[in-house]
Amino acid sequence: MINFQYLRTTSAKSALSMIAKDQNSKFIAGGTNLIDLMKRGISTPGKLIDINHVPLKQIELHKELVIIGALASNTAVAEHALIKEKLPLLAMALNAGASAQLRNVATVGGNMMQRTRCGYFYDTEMPCNKRQPGSGCGAVGGFNRMHAIFGTSDKCIAVHPSDMCVALTALDATVVIAGSKGEHKMLFKDFHRLAGDTPQLDNNLKSDEMIVRLEIPLNNVAAHSHYLKVRDRASYAFALVSVAAGIEITDQKITDVRLAMGGVAHKPWRLTSSEKFLMGKEASTENFEQAAKIAMTGAKSFGENDFKLLMAPNTIIEALTLAKSKV
Repeated sequence: MINFQYLRTTSAKSALSMIAKDQNSKFIAGGTNLIDLMKRGISTPGKLIDINHVPLKQIELHKELVIIGALASNTAVAEHALIKEKLPLLAMALNAGASAQLRNVATVGGNMMQRTRCGYFYDTEMPCNKRQPGSGCGAVGGFNRMHAIFGTSDKCIAVHPSDMCVALTALDATVVIAGSKGEHKMLFKDFHRLAGDTPQLDNNLKSDEMIVRLEIPLNNVAAHSHYLKVRDRASYAFALVSVAAGIEITDQKITDVRLAMGGVAHKPWRLTSSEKFLMGKEASTENFEQAAKIAMTGAKSFGENDFKLLMAPNTIIEALTLAKSKV
């Protein structure tokens, strides 16, 4: 790890001022991903700005919005009574991620900013367009069991690793971002990027901006929500495929539905076409199977991840079935 300067701040305004002065600086909170990247020489900031003392840890209900500060820990959010009652899908997704020890220090903002766990990205001896643009993608034609089947490009087939972000995509969250000109909002579904020709860019946050909070509207799918994560082992493993599912059932018909997937794309993957299909229909196995079939439109595998073409629709069906069965 290179030498770096360490600074601490207690306000968002001060933090933004500090990072604007040095393009080679980064914010640090829990550091559960950033420190790993620094140890491996993948990220080399000359200055770390500690924002842990900035007052951005709130978890509260304001009118019809659940407000979550960017520095709230994953554990604090997952275990909060408001989240478990109003947004159980988010609580389930958070509890499916990492280990309890990591959740205790990892922050909401940091979770959003974490980078892929692709082995080629972490191995500085291997080609990776995300780490070194123009060097190639080792996963294409290489070991790609964990890799994407949606929204891929010839430049990168890595997947976004977060569970929390899959649920937030399904829940229509909004990201509130602070910059030199004040705050602005971005739909969560637009925060992360597909790889395209610029896989080195994971999201649409500018280098002189910071995430300050999330705003999540209340919904009617809390009673029938489920987060299903398929992985190699029961704890501390990233998803092969995951599905965030929430449905509202009125008079045996689906009157609201939220579906998103993880482990299948460079960003959390919203299943909009499947949602449109299910609206107004009976919550039946037959309709769940058709929704899963629709979801797989455009899917493409790369050899070792061929199994995801079967696992993904089966996971969608199972997640919807489990969500429906909840009372």
